[in-house]
Amino acid sequence: MRVLIAFDKFKDSLTAPAACELAASTLRRQHPDWTISVCPLTDGGEGFSEILTRASRGTLHHHRVTGPRGQPVEATFGLVSLGNIPGKARARLNLPEGWPHKTQVALVEMAAASGLALLDQGERDLWQTTTLGTGELIQHATALGAGIIILGVGGSATNDLGLGALHAMGLKFLTAENTQVSPPTPAGWARVTRISGNLLPSIPPIFIACDVANPLLGSDGAAAVYGPQKGLMPADLARLESASERLASLLCAHCQQPVSMMQRPGAGAAGGIAFGLMTAAGARLLSGAEFVGAWLDLERQLTTADMIITGEGRFDESSLSGKGPGALAQMALTLGKPVHVFAGQIIAPAMLPTNLHLHVISPNAMPLKEALENAPRLLTAAIETSFTPDA
Repeated sequence: MRVLIAFDKFKDSLTAPAACELAASTLRRQHPDWTISVCPLTDGGEGFSEILTRASRGTLHHHRVTGPRGQPVEATFGLVSLGNIPGKARARLNLPEGWPHKTQVALVEMAAASGLALLDQGERDLWQTTTLGTGELIQHATALGAGIIILGVGGSATNDLGLGALHAMGLKFLTAENTQVSPPTPAGWARVTRISGNLLPSIPPIFIACDVANPLLGSDGAAAVYGPQKGLMPADLARLESASERLASLLCAHCQQPVSMMQRPGAGAAGGIAFGLMTAAGARLLSGAEFVGAWLDLERQLTTADMIITGEGRFDESSLSGKGPGALAQMALTLGKPVHVFAGQIIAPAMLPTNLHLHVISPNAMPLKEALENAPRLLTAAIETSFTPDA
């Protein structure tokens, strides 16, 4: 039996690599004759840098940068030689022919510097959070020789249009008195009357891995859709939208870009950092799920496996048409492979596809806090029960 184990993270409890290793060690004890492969998943959020860097024999680099509320945090990015990246993933970058294979590619994870998981519930306030640390990570990667930046933007705590990152990369946000607003969080936007400066010439091409199509503003925009989980009160939405439109217009004017940049699909990704980097740095968007799938060669791994085990914190009907474990499960089902999904919470599809087996790892009556604290034990027990030698 050839088994592919490919978990995404269990938010606030288990990283993707940890979940995969728990499942793998459990199955190896129970079924020493099985051939088990491990492939942690990432959607551009937590784990993006480490998972892709390790998959392509790169190096991880640790730096202290500014966290989402200005606190120092230790953040990591990866460096990988372009020639070590699988061809299908390289092709998605659509680089000019002849780009040197020795080029260092930096894998920067926004969640590591500006992520929601870095803040306690009471600290989540998008008026006060900044992407400054993400820009600092890009700067550190550039200083180490990165010729390409690939930025994963899942799990952000911010809605600052990426202005904090742009500030770290060279732009200045000035008041009428010509003093700097630093960092330029939404709470300080009312004082900003103009933008000056240019991005540092050393900044290399930037690609943004994301899978959202939200524009910057409006009912489907960054603040309306993702603001509440970052601390936005409903009564403040109109004020934030108005302030965002003003600052976005200033940035477009400074960068000589049309204001229609705000409406580009994906501009609202991660609190608008996609808008900011597309407008000021010419960043390009990549489909995160497709890019990661190509990097990890998921199609080949699925084809050679007899059974797939995957999962994450929550799995529901929408997961099968989404990304991560849901997208993986759909690919495997299309190939006729049996798929076992383990999750803390499962809402089963109305029509359960043939070969899809769902396993809830936490008891219904268990409080969420307790379930999160005991996720390693619960996942291990669920794997043991589901794949006993007599099962």
